[in-house]
Amino acid sequence: MATEAVKFFEPQREQVFIDMTFGAGGHTRALLEAAPGSTVVALDRDPLAHRLACEMAQEFPGRIVPLLGRFSELPGLLRTVEGFDRQRYFNGILFDFGCSSMQFDEASRGFSLSRDGPLDMRMDKDRCPDQLSAADILARIQEPDLVRILKVYGEEKQAKKIARAIVNARFTVKRIETTVELASIVAHCLSQSDAGGVGPGGFDFRQDKLRRPAHVATKTFQALRIFVNNELNEINYGMVLAKHLLRTGGKLVTIAFHSLEDTIVKRHLTGHVVDDVASKVPLQYISHTLAHETDTMQEMMRPNWKQINKHVLVPTDSEVAENPRSRSAKLRAAVRLS
Repeated sequence: MATEAVKFFEPQREQVFIDMTFGAGGHTRALLEAAPGSTVVALDRDPLAHRLACEMAQEFPGRIVPLLGRFSELPGLLRTVEGFDRQRYFNGILFDFGCSSMQFDEASRGFSLSRDGPLDMRMDKDRCPDQLSAADILARIQEPDLVRILKVYGEEKQAKKIARAIVNARFTVKRIETTVELASIVAHCLSQSDAGGVGPGGFDFRQDKLRRPAHVATKTFQALRIFVNNELNEINYGMVLAKHLLRTGGKLVTIAFHSLEDTIVKRHLTGHVVDDVASKVPLQYISHTLAHETDTMQEMMRPNWKQINKHVLVPTDSEVAENPRSRSAKLRAAVRLS
């Protein structure tokens, strides 16, 4: 949705943007071409994406500032770049959450169900030696903790059954080390009646929220990926950073691919935030008898954002036909008020 993102930014000459998820650089390129003389800080936690950003910086001399790190590392990284460490400095910030196509397409990264590879899932690759891979986590985790991860991060209704199958396989067969091994365990622990049928390769499938066929292990892979990379906390921190880095009138554009990401964004934009953390409970479930401190209530009732589009935007049919992975994308855009 690069075209829509650039449209909301309305980029002009000499403006400064942050692409918080550089990936292959499609959004950054679109911004630079739309606004001659503009500059983009290109952040990504993936060393491969950072290398691509450095290569693109040679194509656009002096207009790209490549930075390697997570959202939570950005303040420290900006302090290393002269003139970019000021609050309220940027005209626009873009987030494109989730995995990039490069990560899904490379079997050795361990993100894809359709490609056999080591069960890694670390977006940072080997940049952070102490970070555990998905295989390391499944080799150590206790069953109740795995149930919670699958239920919370994967919204998996069969979390208990899947967690039990994974733990049993670990103790009775072998350590789970590849994507195909994990997908097979999840597929075969669920009955055909639970899953909804048998798909390609003999694995069970079921329908997702949009009634599309999806592998039964999709939510398990999502949950592990989010946990391995601490994605939701990073997204929350990124939204807090956007509030401090954008100048008044600056634009924020976010592209989310599942409800957990979009919910955090939505609650920040609507001011449903306490102590810089998106509330875990939707407003409609908060008791009217619950008392809050005055400062807290004022903070919640005066959001720093004005949403540009009333509802989320989704890809056009032509874009989905060209890029099927974009079918779940939800775009939100907002203006920094004060």
